[in-house]
Parts: sequence; C-alpha cells; structure tokens
Amino acid sequence: MSEDDSSTQPERRSWLDRIGAMLSGEPSTREDLVELLRDAQSDGLIAADTLRMMEGAIAVSDMTVGDVMIPRAQMVDLPADAGLLDLMKRVVESGHSRFPVHGEDRDEILGILLAKDLLRGVVADHGPASVRELLRPAVLIPESKKLNVLLREFRQSRNHMAIVIDEYGGVAGLVTIEDVLEQIVGEIDDEHDEAENPDALIAAQADGHYVVDALTPIADFNERFGADFDDDEYDTIGGLVAAAIGHLPEAGEELTLGRFGFRVASADARRLHALHVSVHADH
Repeated sequence: MSEDDSSTQPERRSWLDRIGAMLSGEPSTREDLVELLRDAQSDGLIAADTLRMMEGAIAVSDMTVGDVMIPRAQMVDLPADAGLLDLMKRVVESGHSRFPVHGEDRDEILGILLAKDLLRGVVADHGPASVRELLRPAVLIPESKKLNVLLREFRQSRNHMAIVIDEYGGVAGLVTIEDVLEQIVGEIDDEHDEAENPDALIAAQADGHYVVDALTPIADFNERFGADFDDDEYDTIGGLVAAAIGHLPEAGEELTLGRFGFRVASADARRLHALHVSVHADH
C-alpha cells in the first residue's frame, strides 16, 4: 500500500464504519442519516442534486397535505351547469389538465374533469349533453394526511389529483402528484408555466450588493455580471455555490469565487433559496 493510500484509509474507514452502523440496525436518528448523506456528498460519492432529492424524500414523510396544497382561493374549478364550449374556453385559458367540477355550492365537488375527456366530448358527433357525463370520481382527503402516504396512494390508484377537505367538511384546496414530487425533485415547469424574468431573480440593493435567487441560471448570472462561471455541471448559481462549499450550506455561510463574494441569505434542509452577492473590482 502506498503512502498516499495509507493516509486516506482512516478517514475512509470511519465513513464506512458509519454506513455499517446505520445498516446494522443500531439506533440512529433521521438527522444522523441526513448528516451521513451530506458527508457522502462532501466526499464526492453523490452529487449535490442527488443529495437534495434524498433530503427532500426524507422530509416528505414529515410533511402533510396542508403544507403543499393549492388553497381554495387559488383553485381553478368549473361549474357543472356551464356549457361544454364555455368550459373548453376556461380549460384552454388555464393551461391545466384536470379540474374539480362543483354544483351550485363550491363545496359540492361532483367529480374531476380531464381536459382530454372534455375535448373528446366536444368533438364527438353524439357527445354528452352535460359535463356531468364526463366526470371521474373525486378523491377527498384531509389536510393532515402525510405526503408520503398520499404519494403511495397516488401511485397505486393512478390518480393525479385529490380534493383537500377541512375539519368542517368544506373544500380547503387541492393537491396534485406534481405538488408532492416537487418537494423531492424541486420545481417542475411545464409548457404553460411562464418563463421567469431573469431581472426579477437578481435585485440590486442600496448598498451596492445584490440579492440573487439561488435558482438563477448560471448563464443569466454570467450575462448580468460579465462572469464566466461554467454551467456544464450545474445549471443554477445556487447549485454552483453549494458544490463549491462542499455541502448544503446554512444561512450565513460565505464563499469567494473569483471577484464575487457569496453569502447564503436563506436556505432550508433541501436547498438554497437566496444569496447575497458582492462584486469586487478586478485587480
């Protein structure tokens, strides 16, 4: 064994001992597991994005539907007594694919309408007289249901949407499988989501510093500041900073890359949210 190999062996053995302890059934906490995963990321065994997904998957078991649901005020629901063509216009304007349909009372959810079912009904020669004939059963769940349980039920039933009911039996909101998965993999955009304005992700402050959204694409950061950060491995400035620090940083941690000073403004157990950025003059 070479001298270099022997110098790294104790550290490697220590890390493997911790893995073995975890797998052997010895008492451990969720926090210990997260710390172990962060060590693995720091050692280069897993990528930063993989770490964030693992932490998100662990966090999901502690979250409830009420933490991620779309509130009733923001729901796009449809009245059952509207004509099919009128409903089609609303569907096209919203860009969604699934809609709760209600009766005279918005708390009376009659079922779920899929955009593809409505389209088939509209173009059919002898189509349905009412949207009620196109509805699929609605799944009703409480706000307190755990997200990991809901995800399992979504997968087993192949439903993609559930109506959230409050303690009084009224509609509190809705939740989709996308809402749950976003807690694990991060924001999921589709073709109907509006593109973010890069200028809105970078805000200049009165003291000459900047507040930068961690999801700002590296290409946009480079263009705004005349930087040349590589975006081959990471897409966002937050991913680049986390990788350079070597672990998922906490608020207040600082890093200097070239002429840029980064300080973590906000972060949680899953990812960075915002960075304070200072730009130093070239020497």
